[in-house]
Amino acid sequence: MNEPAPLIFLKLGGSLITDKHGTSTPRPEVLRRLAQEIAAARQVCPHLRLVLGHGSGSFGHVPAKRHHTRQGVSTPEQWLGFAEVWREARALNDIVVQELCAAGLPVIAFPPSAAILARGAKVSDWDHRPLQAALDHHLLPLVQGDVAFDHALGGTILSTEDVFEHLTLLLRPQRILLAGIEAGVWEDFPACTRLIPTITPAAFPALSSHLGGSAAVDVTGGMEQKVTSMLALIQRQPGLQVLIFSGEHPGNLQSALCGQNPGTLLLGD
Repeated sequence: MNEPAPLIFLKLGGSLITDKHGTSTPRPEVLRRLAQEIAAARQVCPHLRLVLGHGSGSFGHVPAKRHHTRQGVSTPEQWLGFAEVWREARALNDIVVQELCAAGLPVIAFPPSAAILARGAKVSDWDHRPLQAALDHHLLPLVQGDVAFDHALGGTILSTEDVFEHLTLLLRPQRILLAGIEAGVWEDFPACTRLIPTITPAAFPALSSHLGGSAAVDVTGGMEQKVTSMLALIQRQPGLQVLIFSGEHPGNLQSALCGQNPGTLLLGD
């Protein structure tokens, strides 16, 4: 019996596919190129199995910050804000799906707001079998940063990393690729002159004080939080690798999908 092809999770960061300094401002040319690079990688590696995800960028993060949605939802005004964040996340998701389809990719969206229940801003209940079926039929499942109903908080926001964390323990990917606008993790942020090639859990404490947050509105944590959560996930799944890299440079995404490491690689000790 043949072993299944390696599975990769890929996140297109909100800072990459939107202008996070604006409001509800997509970057269609960038998104179109990224979609074409994914399609090209599938041509080169036809057995590639991929779960896609994307952030909310200037769509969801702005109203989420205004309404403090991630911290919890209880009042009528907060529930109106919850619905506003959902609309913005949905609008960006529609744009992403359109560009992926235009590149010939068999994408099918699985919005967390329709399928996931959270507890304390973490995934609690999710029947992932439809997403697994999409993979089994060689489709491209797409998740996103989105609102979710929460047993403890009423409502909250789940980042793509939150969703990936839960899926990782179920589907066991070999690699998680986080494509953003930074070349990787900088040792000297915000000067950004010394890129860290690899980070392990043992080495991270000495580096964490140098890492920065996000340069724009981001309600789900900046770079330090991203690295911290991914290293914790690596410790829970030995052998997992996480690559943080720039999707701004043409060819980087295709290279990463085909096994190269154009950025900072997170791996176990």
